Amino acid sequence: MTKILVTGAAGFIGFHLSQSLLNRGDTVIGLDNLNDYYDVFLKEDRLTQLKNKSNFSFHKLDLADRQGIAQLFDQQKFDVVVNLAAQAGVRYSLQNPHAYVDSNLVGFVNILEGCRHSQVKHLVFGSSSSVYGANTKIPFSVGDNVDHPVSLYAASKKANELMAHTYSHLYGLPTTGLRFFTVYGSWGRPDMAYFKFTKAILAGQPIDVYNYGKMQRDFTYIDDIVEGIIRVIDKLPQANESDSTSTKAPYKIYNIGNNQPVELMHFIQVLEDCLGIKAEKNLLPMQPGDVPMTYADVDDLVKNVGFRPSTSIEVGLEKFIAWYTSYYKT
Repeated sequence: MTKILVTGAAGFIGFHLSQSLLNRGDTVIGLDNLNDYYDVFLKEDRLTQLKNKSNFSFHKLDLADRQGIAQLFDQQKFDVVVNLAAQAGVRYSLQNPHAYVDSNLVGFVNILEGCRHSQVKHLVFGSSSSVYGANTKIPFSVGDNVDHPVSLYAASKKANELMAHTYSHLYGLPTTGLRFFTVYGSWGRPDMAYFKFTKAILAGQPIDVYNYGKMQRDFTYIDDIVEGIIRVIDKLPQANESDSTSTKAPYKIYNIGNNQPVELMHFIQVLEDCLGIKAEKNLLPMQPGDVPMTYADVDDLVKNVGFRPSTSIEVGLEKFIAWYTSYYKT
């Protein structure tokens, strides 16, 4: 039985991961600051699902609380840490850059220091497909240069990868970064487009469709993301392994994406089919910080942990709509 800290446990991915870890018998300590970036009641309802489990405990704590994080690590002695707490969102980073510095940079250093001083066996952390920024070579490979982020959010995630590698190199801390590609599904984030679309369509309101619907995204269902994370948790990175992120440190980066880009207009069409309602579309230009396409090369994930995400948007959106209409009683 493994003792695992999951930061961002009240968040979308953190909640689903915690559920799966608890179901397989791990002890999970959840951490979240329950901020109001989006609906706090949704976060609390996720936590309620977790608190039913005897092998779960929760700490309301901010990653930027240096003393609080240090005390938690001193008291608990975690085997594994999965850092999913972060200030999310590309567009919000244009409005409130300091939130990204506090959580994604200062907070991540506090996690790294906690892992270093308490001899954590493996740190797994969430990165993002946004690190690929202005890259035009597709599919995006973990071996590609990612020095041209187009949002502060993306820059903070790239910084996390660099910081983690430094700790792996200096202190031998095994770290694995996961570049998630457009995650969607039940209990999802209300700030995400598919969630906003669903709410607006059901209310008979128009939806804002950026880049005139020509954007493509590698939409990845939450169950596939969680399966990928768990397989990576159990696969300690080794120094000098030969793959596209080869390094002398015990450090790895993986893409977790569906390996199947979908045009936004098709995604909306599938959503309309699931709801049985046609959407009124407000076609708009590309927004600052956005990229036209994401497409994950998952060869390293397949090679090293034997997993390839495969849930189609037809299946994934149907599951999301079933949850949404039940949860919001629409």
